[in-house]
Amino acid sequence: MTERRGLIRFAIISVVAALATIALKGTAYLLTGSIGLLSDALESLVNLVAALVALVALWVAARPADEEHAYGHTKAEYFSSGFEGALILIAAVSILVAAAGRLLQPQPILDPALGLAITGLASLLNFVVARVLLRAGRRYESITLEADASHLMTDVWTSAGVIVGVAAAALTGWHRLDAIVAIAVALLVIRAGFKLVRRSMLGLLDTSLPEDMLRAITAILESRAHEGVRHHALRTRQAGARRFISFHILVPGDWTVQRGHDLLEQIEEQVRAAVPHSVVDTHLEPIEDPVSWEDTRLERP
Repeated sequence: MTERRGLIRFAIISVVAALATIALKGTAYLLTGSIGLLSDALESLVNLVAALVALVALWVAARPADEEHAYGHTKAEYFSSGFEGALILIAAVSILVAAAGRLLQPQPILDPALGLAITGLASLLNFVVARVLLRAGRRYESITLEADASHLMTDVWTSAGVIVGVAAAALTGWHRLDAIVAIAVALLVIRAGFKLVRRSMLGLLDTSLPEDMLRAITAILESRAHEGVRHHALRTRQAGARRFISFHILVPGDWTVQRGHDLLEQIEEQVRAAVPHSVVDTHLEPIEDPVSWEDTRLERP
């Protein structure tokens, strides 16, 4: 849990970066009056709210297991990433509404060079922070940090699109380009939002572990077949960085309790080594008893 608490510092970095980019992009909008730059600034406002929610989620997720939460609090990270995805979708709708109005009533862009320079600086800051968060998220298997990093990278790419659109509108005098780029930005943001919401929902629904991990677990279990050992009822799920694995081991009925216990200890140790941050639950059964085979389905009749 100490390792998880250490992730809070990355959320703080995200909050500080969001405040800085809001100030920079807000200034760029005030200088230029560009609806494209306004859409970019609105997304940075969402970044701030998302970073604050991520900070709270990481603090909750780092709390140790207790009597009421025997499996810990790591699922709090899915609520954070899902909330961030919802905020992204709301921001995208706001951008579309603002862009539609400007598309019907285009306006000239003021002082584009300075505004674009400020936006470029804000984008560079977002890019650096996104890379830091992404590395930390993958290293510590934090969906909250990965979601924050993905959101910031979306911000970087949309900012690049806005810069191109505003520059093209200023150079060509076709001011509707500003609104058209803002609409394109909104559509890209919607895609990112749906992806975050989907991933968060899958986590909350206790989706099984990835195929490569399932293959590794199955290989360990099948490696004991030469001893007359079988297995079934393999079930897995993931909550944040923690993985939960359960299965039944069937052994010859004439084995002693001690021999069966030793086998389970060995198998559990192998599985934990192959699948880091895992909690492994096993159940020992005699292979000759027909009742042992009645719980192969997900829910025992």
